[in-house]
Amino acid sequence: MPELDVLRGATIAFDLDGTLVDSAPDLVNTLNLILTQEGVPVLPFEDARRFIGHGARRMLERGFAAQGLEPPPAEMDALWARFLDHYEAHSSDLTRPYPGVPQALAALKAAGARLAVCTNKLTYLSTPILEALGLAPYFDAVIGRDLAPAAKPDGRHLVCAVEAAGGRIERAVMVGDASTDAGTARAAGTPLILMSFGYTEIPVEDLGADILLDHFDDMVDACVRLLGACPTQPSGL
Repeated sequence: MPELDVLRGATIAFDLDGTLVDSAPDLVNTLNLILTQEGVPVLPFEDARRFIGHGARRMLERGFAAQGLEPPPAEMDALWARFLDHYEAHSSDLTRPYPGVPQALAALKAAGARLAVCTNKLTYLSTPILEALGLAPYFDAVIGRDLAPAAKPDGRHLVCAVEAAGGRIERAVMVGDASTDAGTARAAGTPLILMSFGYTEIPVEDLGADILLDHFDDMVDACVRLLGACPTQPSGL
């Protein structure tokens, strides 16, 4: 289809948690395990789910804060290490792609797009999830905050992910679900697609997406629309 030509050579960068995959069950289970081990009451699923998106350490800190606790830094370092060890072993127990994700990624690749993951999750935790769920072959690069010069919402994270995939920021689109993704896209000067079902404390309708989607079935069309309308977006960096 001629309209798909605009995707050739473009880079579509995706957030991971709350965008490509529903990882909340495994993350919340890990958080509540640590709380239980420390004699702290567990958090309701929906309360803990809101803490996802800023990295595992921040999720852990917010989990304790929600119960009125603030462990000292040295203790938090040890708790974080335990969190990571358990989560690494159980990161795909219940985590699943959102409906339509594999089909959308396959269609974008078939049209000639480069695909990247741009996530604040550590890279060594991100890649096994993609592999376990059969999504890894679609991606040209996976860049967690440990491989980026700065974490989202710093635009340099997105630039790093796009360039690692072999693309240019002037021909890129950011796809996410939360304020960190919105801030990253604005900082880098790229169009922004947000998914309505992810993990965000700010209502997603208030985050200023160029396109807000309810389902991945509409992803290819949304990318075509944005890249066709703004074929040479100026970088904000």
